[in-house]
Amino acid sequence: MIAYFEEYGTPLKEYIADTGLYLNEANKAGKKIMFEAQLGALRDIDFGIYPYTSSSNTIAAYAPIGAGVPNLKLDNVIGIMKAYSSCVGEGPFTTEYFGEKAEKLREAGGEYGAATGRPRRVGPFDVVASKYGIRCQGADEIALTKLDILSGHEELEICTAYELNGKKLTEFPFTDVLDECKPVFEKIKGWNCDISKCRKKEDLPKEALDYIHFIERACECKIRYVSVGAERDAYIEM
Repeated sequence: MIAYFEEYGTPLKEYIADTGLYLNEANKAGKKIMFEAQLGALRDIDFGIYPYTSSSNTIAAYAPIGAGVPNLKLDNVIGIMKAYSSCVGEGPFTTEYFGEKAEKLREAGGEYGAATGRPRRVGPFDVVASKYGIRCQGADEIALTKLDILSGHEELEICTAYELNGKKLTEFPFTDVLDECKPVFEKIKGWNCDISKCRKKEDLPKEALDYIHFIERACECKIRYVSVGAERDAYIEM
C-alpha cells in the first residue's frame, strides 16, 4: 500500500493543499469560483426519491460545504436539464417510455452507461419533477441539453402533471406515492430538420423554439443555454 501511494501519489504531492483555505484566498482576491455538480436533485439524500438516492447531498446549496468553504455564498446557479427525461438505476420514473418509443429515444440520445454500457431508462420531459429540481437547486437559469436528439419527431410529448387516484398533481409528491402516479401529457408539434449546426436562436425552426418556450413557461425559469450537439461549441445562447 505504501509503495503504491509513493508511486502514484508523489506526482500529485505539490497539488495537495488545504482546499478551503485555497478557495477562501481566491475569493478574497476577487477570483471567480465555479462549482460543478454531478447528480440531480432527485438523487439528493434529503430531498431526493429516497431510498433511490446517493449517500450525500447533491443540491447546489451544499457545493460550498463539500468544497470546504461553507462560509461562501452562491451568486448564480445554472440548472442543467436534458430536453427529455432519463434515469440510471431503479426507483420511480413516472414518465418512463417502454418498448419501441423507449428504444428510439435511447438510441438517438446514446443513453447507455459510460462505464457499464447499461441501457438508461428514458421518457419525455417531466415538468413536475423539473420544477421541483429547479426549486431544490435554487436555479437562476437553465441550460437545456440534447435538444438535437428530439429532431425527427412529428409530435413530442411533455408531462405537465401527474394523476393520482383521480386527482391532478402539479407539485412533486412524496416518494411513497410516486409509483401510483400516472403522467398527464400535452402534445406539441415536433421538427423534422437537423438542428445540430444551429448556433443562434434565429437558426432554430419555429417548432424547436416553441418547445423551448413551452418548457420555460411551464418550469417558470429562464432557459439561457440550449445545446444542440456534443461538441464544445454546439450550443445556443438564448
